[in-house]
Amino acid sequence: MSGARPRPERLVLVTGTGTEIGKTWASARTIEATRARGVTVAARKPAQSFDPADVTHHITDADLLGAASGEPSTTVCPPHRWYAVPMAPPMAAEVLFRDPFTIDDLLAELVWPVDPPTLGLVETAGGVRSPMADDGDAVTFAGRVQPDLVVLVADAGLGTINAVRLSIDALAGAVPDQDRFVVLLNHFDATDDLHVRNRAYLHDRLGLRCVTDIERLTDAVLGEPLDEALEDPIGDPLGG
Repeated sequence: MSGARPRPERLVLVTGTGTEIGKTWASARTIEATRARGVTVAARKPAQSFDPADVTHHITDADLLGAASGEPSTTVCPPHRWYAVPMAPPMAAEVLFRDPFTIDDLLAELVWPVDPPTLGLVETAGGVRSPMADDGDAVTFAGRVQPDLVVLVADAGLGTINAVRLSIDALAGAVPDQDRFVVLLNHFDATDDLHVRNRAYLHDRLGLRCVTDIERLTDAVLGEPLDEALEDPIGDPLGG
């Protein structure tokens, strides 16, 4: 990370149990909700890879995050870290005959505004063990950046308990304090018995903070206490 500028007052890392789990959707909606509360926010995506054929109207993750935070997409993710191949960024760089890069390179490029925002949100690529650079993944990155909070985005349905446990176990070596984690169950439907039971298991049996809507995720991101005794509202499932 650049030593010339201080980091945001609160730094949040968003990662997921896998690819296409809804990290960018959740990040963008949380940024919007945070800004609506009058909080200054900057978003960063250290590297992104994508299939040009799948990018609607040429909108990448960096574009979506920038639209939410009010920043240029090239500020969210440096242009030389855009890889137009649907592979993990270091693999995409190799396929495109671009220079290899390290976690140190990504940290050096993680530059915040001169007037640091209250909240800095950094979104990783892929799942927690997906390569982010030649020498590390989201776990490596989390260990180096030491975020105030890690948001783990997971699907609400079948298989999520296993995926969340494996992801948290991997991250725990880098961020040992479980209080610095919150799980977002994306696509949660309060009328689906499996979704409700998954949430209860993660919270009651594993002791994980687990949210199912953007407003409560925003509370967690801002460091506000979560009243987890509240019942989840029955309504439309989350998007992503």
